[in-house]
Amino acid sequence: MQANNENPASVVKGDAAWRKRESYRRRREWFWQCIVFAAVIGLLYLFGQNIFENLQARDIRSGFAFLSDRASFEIGESMITVSSNDSFARMFLAGMLNTVRVAVLAIITATVLGVIVGLMRLSQHPLVRFLGMAHVEVYRNIPLLIQLFAIYLVITEFLPDSFDPIHFGSWAMLSKAGLQFSVPEHLWQVNTASLLFGLIAFFILKRYWRKRLTSLVATCNAIVSAVLLALVLWLAAGAVLGWSQPHQEGFLVTGGASATPEFIALWVGLTTFTSASIAEIVRAGVLAVPSNQWSASSALGMTRLQTVSYVILPQSLRLVIPPMASQYMNLTKNSSLAVIIGYPDIVSVGNTSIVIMGQALEAIVIIMMVYLLLNLIIAVIMNRVNAGVIAAPR
Repeated sequence: MQANNENPASVVKGDAAWRKRESYRRRREWFWQCIVFAAVIGLLYLFGQNIFENLQARDIRSGFAFLSDRASFEIGESMITVSSNDSFARMFLAGMLNTVRVAVLAIITATVLGVIVGLMRLSQHPLVRFLGMAHVEVYRNIPLLIQLFAIYLVITEFLPDSFDPIHFGSWAMLSKAGLQFSVPEHLWQVNTASLLFGLIAFFILKRYWRKRLTSLVATCNAIVSAVLLALVLWLAAGAVLGWSQPHQEGFLVTGGASATPEFIALWVGLTTFTSASIAEIVRAGVLAVPSNQWSASSALGMTRLQTVSYVILPQSLRLVIPPMASQYMNLTKNSSLAVIIGYPDIVSVGNTSIVIMGQALEAIVIIMMVYLLLNLIIAVIMNRVNAGVIAAPR
């Protein structure tokens, strides 16, 4: 029998020897992949069996059937109506909506504040540049948990009591109980109409601006214009339908809408903490644009504001958006610290259900799935935005 002294370098792609070697390589890869997959499934089965036996030994229920049971507890604030007679499933839904609300609002405000601070750090005015640097260095280097405690302490200890609030005319009141402010009558219908009107205005204005401006600038102009138009409609609805204004009745405040101290502290903390990182991302993105772009814009007679709006920021978006997606996901996950200051988010509801039912594994799985879903949604949206920015003409 002759030994096979075939030189691998002499094997030509597509010939019999190459196909034989590729077939062997694929079979070997599939074999090891099946081995690893079977090992993972086996370990998961062993873990599950061990958990099930331990739960049975301690007479603890397993499964998600408890979600239909009566919750027998209440939460301080919710976007939907809930009571102690509702099921655990509805309580988890209320907690998830609270998490979504604070995350969405904080993403918007952190983005706006971060862009402003990032541009402040690039300002030629020394005072403006110093203020931008101070914002970044202070909020970025203090742990978010400490910031939340500090903001909550300021609200609950240094503001006046609820029976003697700070009045902003007849439109708003601020006290240790939070912020009470005026809203239009039939608020839910007005909010829905304003949102739909803003979305329709955005698509119409985007098509209009794209005929005159670049795609990125047209999109930004359409967003700003749509938000302003939706706000005008919201204010006009209040003028036509009337305003529900807060009124002091002893220790209670009736009418209007309110933001609790827990919500305000969490919202402000997430905004300032995340805006510091966003500011650095924006600053780095602007500095990455070639310096000759500034000179070319100046030669064309463009002002500094026009240069930033129409030349620099659109080019820097290609570098800014990917790390911004990570900051948005970090913000959403950081909102789980709400439980520290008593804001009833999904983690708070999960902890309460664990105390009542003792089904810690199921509650933790629900919490993990909620945060996974929210972050996947953010990732998909930001990937679409990034793809649109990359595809847009320079």
